[in-house]
Amino acid sequence: MRELRLGVIDDHPALLLGARAALETQPDMHVVVTASNVDSLLAHGAALDIVLLDLLLGDGSSVTDNVTRLRETGVPVLAYSGSDQPALLREAARAGASGVVRKTEPPEAIALAVRTVADGGVAAGADWAAALEDDHRFVSARLSAREREVLGLYAAGETAERVAAALFVSRETVVDHIRRIRAKYAAADRPAPTKVDLYRRAVEDGLVDER
Repeated sequence: MRELRLGVIDDHPALLLGARAALETQPDMHVVVTASNVDSLLAHGAALDIVLLDLLLGDGSSVTDNVTRLRETGVPVLAYSGSDQPALLREAARAGASGVVRKTEPPEAIALAVRTVADGGVAAGADWAAALEDDHRFVSARLSAREREVLGLYAAGETAERVAAALFVSRETVVDHIRRIRAKYAAADRPAPTKVDLYRRAVEDGLVDER
């Protein structure tokens, strides 16, 4: 069984302790580092599979900056929300977060969201969908030029390794692009959890010819 290495960022010590305890009831999860802000987590230097990020930190940092800095390390980000914060969720989505889970959810639901995001999916629950429903700028946003290149090759049948070779990037970069592509489609209510689904979306958007 693959063990997921987790980081959790929250500026409430009691909530950090609770999150660690809840997540480590799962046999495939280990909380490697907890921190009160992004600086502290990054300074730890731990290799992580996913970071749970409280969107409302007291250090004056912005959601966009926090998500972007974490994403630049190649680690997917799961928004860890304590209340209804649609504006913050929209900001997190635009910055590249891969979904949201409420702190009040049962441990099993939080664990499911963690596994979904760690596997390259999107934890797009009711809060996520509601926050993005009226955000026309996000829902109608087109894929970037590089994302369209990656999707066109990957959906046409190439492996992540062959896409990486064709575009002169690393496999990890390709996987990261695919994760972000899936997040954008999910947020636009056009989910693409499998490679077949990505092929269908690519056909719909004119990136590949229908077989």
